[in-house]
Amino acid sequence: MTGIRCFVAVEIPSEIREGIGRLQSQIATEGLRLVRPDLVHVTLKFLGDVPEGRVQMVSDALSKVRVAPFAARVAGMGAFPGRAVRVVWLGLEGNFGELYEKIEAALSPLGFEREARGFSPHVTLGRVGRPNQETSRLLAAKIASMAKTDMGRFTVDRFYLKKSTLTRGGPIYDNLAQFPL
Repeated sequence: MTGIRCFVAVEIPSEIREGIGRLQSQIATEGLRLVRPDLVHVTLKFLGDVPEGRVQMVSDALSKVRVAPFAARVAGMGAFPGRAVRVVWLGLEGNFGELYEKIEAALSPLGFEREARGFSPHVTLGRVGRPNQETSRLLAAKIASMAKTDMGRFTVDRFYLKKSTLTRGGPIYDNLAQFPL
């Protein structure tokens, strides 16, 4: 049974996304699929396919999450997992950990398993389809030269339940619900 592909996220302000687009042009490398700047966001929880009838329950649970609005900064560049680069990211500073924990606690009773890997707040810049030594070497050098990148500050005062529709032209994200902090 399929449902609505959903995730919980914080949006990045447009002026920071524009800067991210300029930064991406500097790290562009063969084999690295860049995320369109207008789609850059902070994923707090990927839910997968949620049956249509349960989306409202998810929304109701998320509406009870309480965290004070907080200052955030997009800074520092890195990669997952390390040796063979798969994902290039920008780090985040701010109270994302508490927000993440409260979202996990709200959704766990609905059967959404807690993330075993823990939470590392970041925005994804790009993904490597088939990692190889040459691509990893080139990316590692670019990442090292931009490790102290600072894209700016913003206030996190809301988060979203988003729908993700996968298409040949890339994903399309729609807001299903907005939750003020």
